[in-house]
Amino acid sequence: MPNPTPLDTDPAGTDAASMLQHLRRQLRDRPPAVLIDGRWQPCASGKTLPVDDPATGEPIAAIAAGDGADIDLAVAAARRAFREGPWPRMPAWQRAALLQALADAIEARRETFALLESLDAGHCIASVRDGDLPLGLRALRDCAGWATKLAGEVPMRPATQPGMDYFLREPIGVAGLITPWNAPFLMVLQKLAAALATGCTAVVKPAELAPLSALLIGDLCRQVGIPDGVVNIVTGAGASAGQALADHAGVDIISFTGSTAVGKSIMAASAHGNLKRVVLELGGKSPVVVFADADLDRAAKAIVGEITFKCGQYCAAGSRVFVQRSVYEALLQRMLAAMDGLRIGPGYEEGNQMGPMISAAQRRRAEDIIDHSVAAGARLLRGGHARPGNGYFFEPAILVDAAADMRVSQEEIFAPALTVTPFDDDASPAAVAALANDSRYGLSAKLWARDIGTVHTLVGLLESGQVIVNGGGGGATLPFGGVKQSGYGRENGRIGLEHFTEVKAVRLGY
Repeated sequence: MPNPTPLDTDPAGTDAASMLQHLRRQLRDRPPAVLIDGRWQPCASGKTLPVDDPATGEPIAAIAAGDGADIDLAVAAARRAFREGPWPRMPAWQRAALLQALADAIEARRETFALLESLDAGHCIASVRDGDLPLGLRALRDCAGWATKLAGEVPMRPATQPGMDYFLREPIGVAGLITPWNAPFLMVLQKLAAALATGCTAVVKPAELAPLSALLIGDLCRQVGIPDGVVNIVTGAGASAGQALADHAGVDIISFTGSTAVGKSIMAASAHGNLKRVVLELGGKSPVVVFADADLDRAAKAIVGEITFKCGQYCAAGSRVFVQRSVYEALLQRMLAAMDGLRIGPGYEEGNQMGPMISAAQRRRAEDIIDHSVAAGARLLRGGHARPGNGYFFEPAILVDAAADMRVSQEEIFAPALTVTPFDDDASPAAVAALANDSRYGLSAKLWARDIGTVHTLVGLLESGQVIVNGGGGGATLPFGGVKQSGYGRENGRIGLEHFTEVKAVRLGY
């Protein structure tokens, strides 16, 4: 099949409505295809899957329903590119230059990507412009910088010692990258940038509910000159294409972001298969701890802003709020006011602050968890139900009196829903931390307090891969990942890249 024309907004379109209309036409006319060995081609089965606009529930595109046969072809292409192609043998500065070129190509299409992501995943366009886009570009540029700095080591030795010992870092091989639907653009770029910077080749399996930005990234990888076979993209259902990639003996590492249940199945597949390396960024049920000396206005705005960001479909979002009793009511009223003031609507309409959920099934699951907890005794102060009309919109919820063993307190709802619970003013730091740690997850924790002793004590007690204090600090790219059932390994920065390398020890005698 001829390679499709890369998606782009109409350069003549000066208003958002005409740009959106033009993008819808391009998506409708683009032939469903997978990218294998530098060429777009129909999937082996010839079947397709629909992609819906979450704001309307109507289909906006069709994608190829890739399966195991396509994964076999893609892995074989990636393996050839790794063993025979120039990519892993290319000087690191050349790989870095191509990653920078990809970042430049994406940046030149910022508005296209922002519009595409808001249409495909339902996210508010302002949050994509201000969040996902700069973070994705930063991932590419940071990894390009690291490409020339990853190195082995030579231990110090006496000058009289014969021979020498050292170790090398080498690319691990073929990387299988399985990305989620809640941040499709960002997750593809973060994983792909790390794999490519180290010299690995990749097979990307984007989430079938929001795969469209991955297709445009594939177009641009070809356009900037990344060699054939280095980046392969197979769309399809997780149970077929995703499972086939996780099981494949020709894959050396799987990097997956998604549910804990699927992460466990990927680890099991590795154990029963070729013992491929796994990096898993999984679920979360993040606690937020607010002390009486906190800036309550800032805390309330941040808590509500985070749980409604991506309509609550954000693994690190703080969803269990624990508040010192003396300020419990004051914070609760601020949170209710912030939630009541939200402007909800299609993500691609400027000014909206929360878009729809990704699907009707995801919305039904959220309603079920909330209804079950209310029946068990929790009180619903706001929202918690589907909005009437088209699309998958949901009323953001605040619940109180939720016991620690209720579903709303323990399950990752992946919806804009908060539980708010007071703790005694004289509670010890250990007792407060015990409340926050009462979860099988440990991805992120949020802390609001001015007293530096309280901050440092709680940071040491919280069981979490990261702790964000008073809204966060500077702009460093820190490792990201979880403890307990929130994941395995880390992404971002040098630590994230090192997962895609293998260490080879050398004992050199003369």
